[in-house]
Amino acid sequence: LPAFFKQELQNTEAEEGGTATLRCELTKPNAPVEWRKGDTTLYPGLKYEMKQQGSTAELVIYDLELDDS
Repeated sequence: LPAFFKQELQNTEAEEGGTATLRCELTKPNAPVEWRKGDTTLYPGLKYEMKQQGSTAELVIYDLELDDS
């Protein structure tokens, strides 16, 4: 069976230049997660950090800019 959101992403407010963390909970532990912004797939690097532990997945966005909204 596919994984579903147990807890969906919540809107987050943060200051420009700061850091934001987006978190969701899935129905299946360690299900593959692909983070996207519109049609663009996000990859780990200086700007983005992806973490996953069990059924919780997190995206950390560093050095926030207006384009990140």
